[in-house]
Amino acid sequence: MKILLATLHAKYVHASLALPYLASASATLPGLECGILELTINEQPDQLLAKLYAERADVVMFSCYIWNTELTLKLASDLKQLAPDTFIVLGGPEVSFGSFDMMVRNGAIDCIVRGEGEQSCRELLQALDGGMPLDDIAGITYREGEEVIANPERLALAELDRIPSPFAAGLVDLGKPLVYYETSRGCPFSCAFCMSSIESGVRSFSLERTKGDLLLLMEAGVQTVKLADRTFNYDARRADEIWRFILEHNRGSKFHFEIAAELLTEDNLALLAQVPAGMFRFEIGVQSGGEETLAKVERTSSLEKLYANVERLKSATGVTVHLDLVAGLPGESLEGFLASVQGLFALNADHIQVEPLKVLKGTAMRGIARKEGYAYSEAAPYKILRTPWLSFEEIRRIEGISRLLDLVYNSGRFAATLQVFATDRPLSRLFNEAAQFFDSAGFLTNTLSLASLFDALWRFVAEWSDGEQRERLRDALCFDFCLTGYPGGNLPSFFAGGQEQGEPGVPLRLESKPGERVRYYRRTFARDYRCTPWCEGPATITFVYRSALGAGLRVQVL
Repeated sequence: MKILLATLHAKYVHASLALPYLASASATLPGLECGILELTINEQPDQLLAKLYAERADVVMFSCYIWNTELTLKLASDLKQLAPDTFIVLGGPEVSFGSFDMMVRNGAIDCIVRGEGEQSCRELLQALDGGMPLDDIAGITYREGEEVIANPERLALAELDRIPSPFAAGLVDLGKPLVYYETSRGCPFSCAFCMSSIESGVRSFSLERTKGDLLLLMEAGVQTVKLADRTFNYDARRADEIWRFILEHNRGSKFHFEIAAELLTEDNLALLAQVPAGMFRFEIGVQSGGEETLAKVERTSSLEKLYANVERLKSATGVTVHLDLVAGLPGESLEGFLASVQGLFALNADHIQVEPLKVLKGTAMRGIARKEGYAYSEAAPYKILRTPWLSFEEIRRIEGISRLLDLVYNSGRFAATLQVFATDRPLSRLFNEAAQFFDSAGFLTNTLSLASLFDALWRFVAEWSDGEQRERLRDALCFDFCLTGYPGGNLPSFFAGGQEQGEPGVPLRLESKPGERVRYYRRTFARDYRCTPWCEGPATITFVYRSALGAGLRVQVL
């Protein structure tokens, strides 16, 4: 019997963790040929269908999430038309709740695996291969004739090491730029808006298993390992041991962890101070700066401790800090949201991510939303449309702020400009006003090139400021623009006027470094942005642009 495990990623760089686990859990079943097919939602549906049909699989199992379920259902229906005898199975968080209704509405689906899938899928494949009934398999909803039957729930696997390692079995594509890995399942928190709140407690793989897998990933030279643990540092000593192991054996990989900053201990922070800059990236869910709002969604977090530890991470370690906010939680207005954003700016985070609340199936947030009178989309991704505290227009504004954070703050290309902005008013107010301007001007509806983004920001500056303030912002924009690349050709409009433009340098080829090309650009600014704090008064700054085949562009400021 031929089995195909398939999923549709949002981007090519993503890699599946679920499918290799399912394959490894079923690998010892005799007589089964199991393959993995990872596709993306960006491919043409006909091409996707052709790839699925070409496999001629007896059983096709789709891994479903909020970004791919609608397309997956269409493909499953079309595949059933082409190959009526194919047994089609869905699994994953998006179909684990409401599975009975989904199967009633979609006749092409033969079975849905609910929740954790390794044991259920193994038993299901064993039964299908042997022509056995499915009524004894816990955790599945299946079709028997015209009837849809939901079997009892399956208890979560207590000993995760019983699942064979898909990494040791060579089932994971380690050539992807980003490879997912997990050392635990579950979360110590019970946030009403999160799928992890459905499961109680945390289960972990043994340290021996974890170290073996991580060593394999590091020796393979995986570019980035993204830990899928919901709260990696739920056990501080365990986190220390794993971090120390990585420091001792890493050959150049980078690691992304989701952590709870308030759980970091003094020992954790002392060890993290030894981490080379850029090796570790911590994603920290702040969610809201309002204590009362967090309490309403059962987010038990000490913001004071969280903020203090983030400041320690920023001041004493080389860890990259990524902070998350969820907009639209109970009790939080637009003003409250802007205060939450301003709190993150004060922490000098490397990356700030803002997402409107998604009212996910199976979470306690669904009950809160009904009680409080939320309006949210009935289709994935179940994004809020209106709350008692936020209008539809304000939610759209927050989405504009989110996009501008990515383009302007997270890109790191506007450091000097943002620092000038911050001297006049809070950055949260700036981003709020800029989002209004960018939306009204139509800048947020299209993809902006880097040059267009600089020009759009200058148009906002010209409308938002005047006099001396405008000239200071022009000066800072010029400095930031020079750092992005050699300012040749048609210069942006904000280069005209203001400070002396200086003279562009002459392209040179360095004989000592064959293949390298060097350009110089010299400009006089009203202040020296290389200093902290800035030195006021005219400063002539030279930018050196080096490019070489395969090395990209490097900018040096003299």
